[in-house]
Amino acid sequence: MVKKIKVLIVDDSKTIRALIKHAFQKCPELEVCGEAANPMEARDIIVKDQPDVITLDVEMPGMNGLQFLDKIMRLRPIPVVMVSSLTERGANIAIKALQMGAFDCFPKGQGATGADAFAGLARIVVQAAHSKPGSQSIRREMSGQVGGRISANGTGNWRHMFDVVAIGSSTGGVEAVEDVLRNLPQSSPPIVICQHMPRLFTASFASRLNQIIPQFGIEEAKDGEVMRPGMVRIAPGGDMHLVVDKTGGGICTRFFKAPPVSGHVPSVDVLFTSVAENIGRNALGIILTGMGRDGAEGLLSMRRIGCRTIAQDRQSAVVYGMPRVAAEIGAAEQICSLKQIPHTAMTML
Repeated sequence: MVKKIKVLIVDDSKTIRALIKHAFQKCPELEVCGEAANPMEARDIIVKDQPDVITLDVEMPGMNGLQFLDKIMRLRPIPVVMVSSLTERGANIAIKALQMGAFDCFPKGQGATGADAFAGLARIVVQAAHSKPGSQSIRREMSGQVGGRISANGTGNWRHMFDVVAIGSSTGGVEAVEDVLRNLPQSSPPIVICQHMPRLFTASFASRLNQIIPQFGIEEAKDGEVMRPGMVRIAPGGDMHLVVDKTGGGICTRFFKAPPVSGHVPSVDVLFTSVAENIGRNALGIILTGMGRDGAEGLLSMRRIGCRTIAQDRQSAVVYGMPRVAAEIGAAEQICSLKQIPHTAMTML
């Protein structure tokens, strides 16, 4: 018999705990080993039952989720999935949690009701059980990544090498995207990013990146905005796909409504395909860590017309899903560690 994944549910709402537990009971791989209304109760259960994964409410009385997450990561590392309210405050805290080492963040209240509101949480918990807690930080240490931008000297005219750079990522992408951007010079081609996140979360992500890497002026993408070198734009979460197109003034970003592609809106496949169809071969596509296969087919379309393409490798990816599929179908011209991606991108001739 395959050993089940033991999950501890931490939430101050008894109703929410019951709904999450009901959702987990539908997944044969999971076993709820305990429920806690606050971090103090959770601490006792952790010692007694040694859960494989913890789902943790972002905001609780006594000690908030971030404070408890910090203690977990420092004293008893366990994969943690944050459960956040779909509010601006909840989104801001969730982004901080991901940067502190949480595996992923699941938003409450995306339209579904009852146990259906947590239907997608079980899949994330299963993936978390196979990860290393705080793995983003661990991988950076293993690869020797210390931050700081790479000089453009000796790397060719990076600013004008590509009309646009398109990046796609999902689980683990918050820190991966940050690591890539902080190691690129300000004089970079226009960069467009599709990171799987719900609405509000992408706005918080862009704002936090802009504080950390202010020289780029990182913002959420706007419909019809003309991209210039040194600009970084992130696809807003919600119900619109983001594409890039050519106009008389250069490269611009556009939105359109359509069903999910590869299970997502916005979709990395849609972004990458628009690069292949609208921009041409003078572009670069980068696919980073994430569950599923979104972006792999779009990256293949880019490579087929002559674009340069890069996929993150297994060792440095938090979840080797999206880049794995891209590698398997031949979409990735180069497969590199997270540390190597900026330099590889800047030296592709």
